[in-house]
Amino acid sequence: MALSTVLEILDFKGLLLFVVAFLVVADFLKHRKPPNYPPSPFSLPLLGNIFHIDSKQPHIYLTKLGHVYNNIFSLRLGRDKVVFITGYKMVKEALVTQAENFVDRPYSPLQKRVGGSNVGLFFSNGEMWKKHRRFTLSTLRNFGLGKKTMEVAILEECRFLLDEMDGQKGAAFNPTILLNNAVSNIICQMVFGQRFDYTDHQFKIMLKYISKSIQLEGSIWGQLYEAFPAIMNQLPGPHNKIFSTYKLLCDFITEVVEKHKAELNPAEPRDYIDSFLVETMEKAHEPTDGFDEQNLIMCVLDLFLAGTETTSTTLCWGLIYLITNQDVQEKVQEEIDRVIGQTRDPNLADRANMPYTEAVIHEIQRLGDIVPLNVLRVADKDTTLGKCFIPKGTAVLPILHSVLFDENEWETPNKFNPGHFLDKDGNFVRREAFMPFSAGKRVCLGEQLARMELFLFSVSLFRKFRFSAVEGEQFNLDGVIGVTRTPHPFKIHATAR
Repeated sequence: MALSTVLEILDFKGLLLFVVAFLVVADFLKHRKPPNYPPSPFSLPLLGNIFHIDSKQPHIYLTKLGHVYNNIFSLRLGRDKVVFITGYKMVKEALVTQAENFVDRPYSPLQKRVGGSNVGLFFSNGEMWKKHRRFTLSTLRNFGLGKKTMEVAILEECRFLLDEMDGQKGAAFNPTILLNNAVSNIICQMVFGQRFDYTDHQFKIMLKYISKSIQLEGSIWGQLYEAFPAIMNQLPGPHNKIFSTYKLLCDFITEVVEKHKAELNPAEPRDYIDSFLVETMEKAHEPTDGFDEQNLIMCVLDLFLAGTETTSTTLCWGLIYLITNQDVQEKVQEEIDRVIGQTRDPNLADRANMPYTEAVIHEIQRLGDIVPLNVLRVADKDTTLGKCFIPKGTAVLPILHSVLFDENEWETPNKFNPGHFLDKDGNFVRREAFMPFSAGKRVCLGEQLARMELFLFSVSLFRKFRFSAVEGEQFNLDGVIGVTRTPHPFKIHATAR
């Protein structure tokens, strides 16, 4: 081999070694931690901790790390450092005591590609977020939220749901699709001005897309995209289905909006979309206020997603837990029979006289752990949590699973136990560590609607049917983790009582 060739190889290796060393040193300097920054386990140069997290049960892994690091620690996920907060006291400190400081969302590459920055109801910030949250709550109240008219609408949908289940004639069936249809129809009536028949093909496809997009967004593929967006944009893989699925959902909403525009009567808005369109036409807004058609689509998408998945998933877990605990199902039915009977519909006023049923519904939400990881926040200014320094601009993730399963707050955190919400006399007791809807200024804006739905749907279902498992089959209670924690596919029997 010629001397010149040897020198070229050595030069190339030296250059490669220099580049690698430069990148490692630059990476170290970029990600140096300030004094008293939350501790962290060892992270790999350039990659960080993204591959350390258990992709199947990340909420459990992160909660265990919280036990190691006194409920506050940091991980590096690709290009960004994230501070994780666990346990009721630390999460309350961030979300309630320091609510103003942790109200905004950090930049999300995934959300940017889906709809843009600072859009929608859940990922917008500042004055735009405040204005749209106020507008949405006010508009939904105009169309029944918290009123008797909404109670009537839910009960009407209950009848459709019960008829569908009755039509199974005791045969084994998967209730997930039916529950999705029923719950989604409630938000659809307020947002779209209509309900959809359970056989409507497009409606069923949209619900399927909702479940798929939420599962993928919270999977390892969504995490990888958030950590390495420039690289993931160039690669094939399941992460691309996130964006194709969201596009189909946005196309569906766009069609609905166009139809509303064609039929709009500004004097008589029929639903949220009409009200939004009237707002854009009749009131002067700054472009940064987000009262435009593109943001309307993103706001409707947020309502459609949140108004369907979380509540229907809670009802699914409710069926599973009460089938697994038949004694609890029987006690709930005894209370329903005693308070409501079979001659009238349930109503929200019955909750005050049904402490055991209320406790069971709350325990389903707690153990169901529907949104185990919550959603990222960002520090608005330099602050301190615990004894740790959190610099302005730091992404913070409060782990709701760690609150709902906090051993210092719950007597038997890993067991289905309605007694968590009952006193010694059998009265219902509210618990501060009950945070399935998060807490503080970003608490779920659909909490009131979800509570109405959970009570009326649950009571209607268990008043009419006795639910049981398919003989020889057992439920998988681990759950499938995405943005939400959903049950593995399951089938049940519904036998008229």
